[in-house]
Amino acid sequence: MIKELLRIGSQFVGYREYAARAEEKLSEANERADALAQKLEQSEAARKKAELAASKAKVEADEAKAKAAGVEELQKKLEDATAALDEHKAAQASRDEGILKRLKSQSRRTLTQTNQDFDLDNPVNDPLLDALSLLEFHGREIREGVANASASLSALFPYFFPKKEEPSTFLALAKLFNSSEDLGLKMRQENMKVAVESTVALVADSQQTLDWMKVGDTSQIEHSRWRSLIKAAKPNTKKILAYLGIKPASTPSSSRPEV
Repeated sequence: MIKELLRIGSQFVGYREYAARAEEKLSEANERADALAQKLEQSEAARKKAELAASKAKVEADEAKAKAAGVEELQKKLEDATAALDEHKAAQASRDEGILKRLKSQSRRTLTQTNQDFDLDNPVNDPLLDALSLLEFHGREIREGVANASASLSALFPYFFPKKEEPSTFLALAKLFNSSEDLGLKMRQENMKVAVESTVALVADSQQTLDWMKVGDTSQIEHSRWRSLIKAAKPNTKKILAYLGIKPASTPSSSRPEV
């Protein structure tokens, strides 16, 4: 019985020690579980943080891609704009060269008509502007010439075209004087006709008896004798012209006598 009690006591002591060790191991296990739980919580937080960082990184990557695409597009636009600008510069240079050729051509053509050349006092060293300045000089010369010619032709118009109305434009007026007909010869002939009629009227007024058939027979007139008679009659022409109301010029006439 005593042995049984000793055995039971020993077992109790052993169980108590085992229980104490089990309790210690349980406590250690709990501590380890708490540590693991804490690590798991930290790991979860790290995971979430990593996921958030990854998400931000993805957004930033997408933004970077979009910006890169935008930069490429801007680069393409810049290249297109540069090419267009170069093309425009080339076209502008070609256009300026064409304008310069036209200006120089107009100046040369004007020079051949007016025989008046010009030199620029203060050139700007711009071929286009300098050519334009020269053409402006020629244009001013032409305007002055047209104004003077228009005034002269207007003054002469009533004498050459007494039955016509003067044109309103200089070009039409100039064309009238530039006809195929010799207007100067025609006017001289008209003046000679008037002179002959006036001479006949003067002779008739003098009440002299003339054989007008012989006077009118020009086939009997010799040119040399006719010129000598005209020369002899010149001293009396001033009186006749004064009678007709015409003031002769002071210089001797250089007109060629005509039959």
